[in-house]
Amino acid sequence: MKTASPANGKPPSFDPADSQRIEISSPKEWAAGIPAVISAYKNVTSKAGPFKGTRLLSDLNQIEGFDCPGCAWPDPLNKRATFEFCENGAKAVADEATTKRADGAFFAKHSIRQLCEKSDRWLNDQGRLVEPMWLPEGAEHYQPIAWDSAFELIAKQLNLLDNPNQAAFYTSGRTGNEAAFLYQLFVRKFGTNNLPDCSNMCHESSGVGLGETIGVGKGTVSLEDLEQAEAIFVFGQNPGTNHPRMLGTLQDAKRNGAKIVAINPLDETGLKRFKNPQEVSGVIGNGTALRDLYLPVKINGDVALLKGLCKALIERDNKHQPVLDHDFIEQYCHGFDEFKADIEQTSWQDIQQGSGLSQALIEQVADIACGSKKTICCWAMGMTQHKNAVANIQLMTNFLMLQGNLGKPGAGVCPVRGHSNVQGDRTMGIWEKPNPEFLDALEQEFGFNPPRDNGVDAVETVHGMQQGQIKVLFALGGNFFRAMPDHQANEQGLSQCELTVQVSTKLNRSHLYTGKQALILPALGRTEIDTQVGGIQTITVENSMGVIQTSHGKIPPASDLLKSEVDIIAQLAHYTLKNDSVNWIALRDDYRLIRDHIANVIPGFENFNQRIDALGEFVLPNGVRDARVFLTATGKANFMVHSIDNVEVSEGCLLMMTIRSHDQFNTTVYTNNDRYRGVRGTRKVLFINKQDIAELGLHSGQKVTIRSHWPNDKASVREVTDFALVEYAIPRGCAAAYYPETNDLIPIDSVADKSNTPAYKSIVISLHASG
Repeated sequence: MKTASPANGKPPSFDPADSQRIEISSPKEWAAGIPAVISAYKNVTSKAGPFKGTRLLSDLNQIEGFDCPGCAWPDPLNKRATFEFCENGAKAVADEATTKRADGAFFAKHSIRQLCEKSDRWLNDQGRLVEPMWLPEGAEHYQPIAWDSAFELIAKQLNLLDNPNQAAFYTSGRTGNEAAFLYQLFVRKFGTNNLPDCSNMCHESSGVGLGETIGVGKGTVSLEDLEQAEAIFVFGQNPGTNHPRMLGTLQDAKRNGAKIVAINPLDETGLKRFKNPQEVSGVIGNGTALRDLYLPVKINGDVALLKGLCKALIERDNKHQPVLDHDFIEQYCHGFDEFKADIEQTSWQDIQQGSGLSQALIEQVADIACGSKKTICCWAMGMTQHKNAVANIQLMTNFLMLQGNLGKPGAGVCPVRGHSNVQGDRTMGIWEKPNPEFLDALEQEFGFNPPRDNGVDAVETVHGMQQGQIKVLFALGGNFFRAMPDHQANEQGLSQCELTVQVSTKLNRSHLYTGKQALILPALGRTEIDTQVGGIQTITVENSMGVIQTSHGKIPPASDLLKSEVDIIAQLAHYTLKNDSVNWIALRDDYRLIRDHIANVIPGFENFNQRIDALGEFVLPNGVRDARVFLTATGKANFMVHSIDNVEVSEGCLLMMTIRSHDQFNTTVYTNNDRYRGVRGTRKVLFINKQDIAELGLHSGQKVTIRSHWPNDKASVREVTDFALVEYAIPRGCAAAYYPETNDLIPIDSVADKSNTPAYKSIVISLHASG
């Protein structure tokens, strides 16, 4: 059915919290400290209650506790602190452990039309989903449905498809390893590789870029490496908001003598100064200054900057200064001569124009690089969500290769994941482009012929739904509709599906923009005890540094009707794949059996159960880190040549990137405040340089319509309205606004080369005074 919704599929702008007075103040000069502690405990005790909330925080990220459902920053191996959580982790736990409930009575009271008029924050605040719900074709209200009936409905619809590729099976990063492995097994037994996931929207560019360059799509460093590093370059990342526990690691590195360079269009608070709330100096003192140098690179100027940094190193080496590691380059690298020639032919004028930085400032960065024998590059979505995102990743890696900073202690690449098990899901086989070796192992273990053709990623899924080629969308977690750009394209595609299914813990906008029929299947949260026939179950996750860790739920489920993700997948397979050779119910009853299969299929997981029984965690092998083995086509680390391709910005326009606020996790918004950037009471703001405001004939605080401009875009107008201008220290010609409120400005076809990741960070906009 075509869901009754606001015009153009756009979520409403009104949030009850918007009625409070908007306050704009100066950005904070330090992160964490007592305010972070107060915020953490206020959130968890107000939503979960003081007793339950305190217990949950004490179990968070402990060996016998549960893994944080927030970011994927690793825990120290075998040496947890008493309080191993951050402010944002506490918010994520509180949000999941809320005492509020969205049950059948709630949906009977609120129609789809009425829910569409509510804000994202209001939807999330209604509490935990506690029973399966069904939206029949043509209905205006979800209604309760029995689990068996829900599984029968899904199985019937799947088996009515003309071919398996008419279904797509999405996965979010909150899914544990056991559920992810079972999910991909079911999907491939069903007959398709249509396994889009949230990696397609965030770090896909990292995987593609690193895969071509060094042969592994993961990071090559550990926490110990960061603590030993002599220089750490942080590109396009805001750890104070998105990975707060990283600040403690950077503090350790800084105290050990590391130089830290922050490269970002915004000078984020978390990299200025850190007040560690677990230390006296973090409570009553000044804390620790982190960054030694800040580079205000203009949006999409990273390729130019990196070419400049490499040029500075090569020029010094040409003057017979001992800068490059020629032994490493000769023994382990391929393509250096071509790379060097390209760098030498790139002019400093083009580098300065492309990056927005002076040669003198880039030379200061080169000084830090030359003074370090152990260098690490860290990055997040500020690097991965551009059209040339893969080039960003590869030039960062090339920069490290010049000085041999791969495969040795204290050095390497460090992509920082923003979801708790997004990396683990990919390791478990959640990928639309599986490698033949994985499929061969799956075939040998389970005795079937897995499909070999590539499936669709997230963007291709939207295209497939629009074209009527994908008729069923099954989403294991996440908020697909809201997280993707171009809600018009998404709404059009979803409305043509025969069935959409969301496995969820909380209400979100993806439950409102549906196929002709829709199901909501409520799942256990990470904090909740998972009891099956075989007893209380343990799951595992993989963090950003390739460590497998256990997670044990600690509180009773929000409802007796909740099922674990493993249970939901196993029963879905049982109902859909009749007379299948896999005993899905046995796997549901005992997750150890799933781990035995994982051990037989995926290298590095040998003796899986025995290892987690003994230690609760173990480190996966990494050829680059462990032995300087590069599994590329050349057998070596590849230098890659890229040109400086600046985004064309017309006169009177700006280049905008999307960002997250401090009170936000992905599409989940906790409040309308951003403490570190000095914004309170609204999310509808545009951060912009003071001089640009004046040049455009506008003034600070003025409400504007933001309109985006794309060559060959079929949409007549893409705009969002009533955004207040906020003067901010951002390079001239650049602007920033919150995600996902500005996602509608991005057409579905604006993607990164090779990785197909939506280009959320490169949006050409013009501003128009609101009437």
